[in-house]
Amino acid sequence: MKRFGLVFISLLIAIGAVLLAAKHPTGPNAVSYDDPNGLWLSIGLFVIVFLPPLILSLFSNRAVRMINGIYLTLIVITFLAMVPIGFFIPELIAVGIIGLLGAITTGAGLVMTIKTDSQKSSFRR
Repeated sequence: MKRFGLVFISLLIAIGAVLLAAKHPTGPNAVSYDDPNGLWLSIGLFVIVFLPPLILSLFSNRAVRMINGIYLTLIVITFLAMVPIGFFIPELIAVGIIGLLGAITTGAGLVMTIKTDSQKSSFRR
């Protein structure tokens, strides 16, 4: 359940990043509160993207953990890509902080996914 919780917190951080990006739109095609359908579509897309790691985090099979680890690595890279944006644009420093927080949370979930022992304690001597 710890792995599921960390991935779920990462999902909430990603939704927070979308809501923050909607507060400060950068152009006419960006997500904004003026277009609620586009905002809901973006949030729904993040939920769909995070569904596989949420479901895979419930299983303890080694192959499933490896697939989940690869998927979480891609999410960590995406969060890390947000960090320079926050440092280069002074008005969007919160985006960088959210990116860093999301990378740390997802990275912790990644470490827990990789380090989890799939064998039951009853099989050990």
